Amino acid sequence: MEATATRDRLIEAALDLLDEGGPALVTLREVGRRAGVSHNAPYKHFANKEDLLAQIAARELAYLQGELAADLDNGLSPEEALARSVILQTARAVEFPERYRLIYGRWNASAELDRVAFESSALMTSTVRHAQERGALLSGDPERIAALLRAAGRGAAELETAGHLAPDGKGKASATDLIGDLLRLLSSNG
Repeated sequence: MEATATRDRLIEAALDLLDEGGPALVTLREVGRRAGVSHNAPYKHFANKEDLLAQIAARELAYLQGELAADLDNGLSPEEALARSVILQTARAVEFPERYRLIYGRWNASAELDRVAFESSALMTSTVRHAQERGALLSGDPERIAALLRAAGRGAAELETAGHLAPDGKGKASATDLIGDLLRLLSSNG
């Protein structure tokens, strides 16, 4: 139990560092210091910095997957759950841009991240497919539509965080506004 608590504190410390200044600011030594453990403690939980960053990316994806699954379990229609999920992903990408740059960056082998990314993608694709079967989304390859939604959300978030989108300025919309527009265009009720 103590090992899990220490691991969680290390991940939280790394998240704080990542959010403050990106992956370059995350060092295992500083993560240990911020978590209040010895400078060697992170090495007992993570093979290296890349392993720690992969765990952060996996954790963020698992959170998003859990939110989508909970919405579906709580009776939201696939199209409502999908819309909430894509808007949540976009809003979090604006709020935590370094996490999303990390998630969608290049990775060497990480079994945990690969597993979570596969499961997350499969759930979103399945949700798109179910929304299409209900006639709520336009037809097309569900995997490509899911990828389009992720890419558009990520891209819109990057534009907003760089100052190229604002409801009262450029684009006359926030990133989540644009995703709402895209979802309406993809809706069969349009």
